[in-house]
Amino acid sequence: MKKADGCIPFVNSEGSLIYGSEIAGIALMPEKPSVLLHACCGPCSTSCVERLAPDYAVTVYYYNPNITDREEYYLRRDTLLQFLNAFNEDHKESFTVGYLEGAYDREKYLDKATALADEPEGGKRCDLCFAMRLAETARKAAEMEMEYFTTTMSVSPHKNYDKIKELGLMLQEETGVKFLDIDFKKKNGFGRSVELSKKYGLYRQNFCGCDFARYAQNDRQK
Repeated sequence: MKKADGCIPFVNSEGSLIYGSEIAGIALMPEKPSVLLHACCGPCSTSCVERLAPDYAVTVYYYNPNITDREEYYLRRDTLLQFLNAFNEDHKESFTVGYLEGAYDREKYLDKATALADEPEGGKRCDLCFAMRLAETARKAAEMEMEYFTTTMSVSPHKNYDKIKELGLMLQEETGVKFLDIDFKKKNGFGRSVELSKKYGLYRQNFCGCDFARYAQNDRQK
């Protein structure tokens, strides 16, 4: 793992990398409620971070075992760090957004998803993907004694927020960490993410993450 410019790395007991000041920026803003924001990529994070950072002590959590191509996984990780470093520099007088990277559980995802390879986009395989990533986010938020957890996945116009919210509220009951109920695609969230991606020169992927989705998209384009 390379060091992110302008961030201080920390390694927790599971070997995960944390970037920020103190514990991922939380100690910088003790008066704000803390939130662990699951991020699927840099572009999706842009408008979500912009919306949350003034009011919350935000730690972005990169946990995406569904990105089955390793090169793509690290490209999206580095793009996310590119955005966070630039965003923090732009707002250094106001707040700092932290970063935490989870384990790359690609094999764990494939073990569960391969049986659902023929499912259509938006079907049971996607439900599994949402559940796996959000459950780990809620677990990590509880471990870090954060007040809230949520996800950038809702900024996509292709993601069903009702499913995400239902899962989030269920995990709230299981973990005791409150689910921050925000559909980030509202208030032009997706449009704003496109604007900010252009501003920061971010790589924008053209498929969700797993090879199943990429192959299905390629078939549609033929």
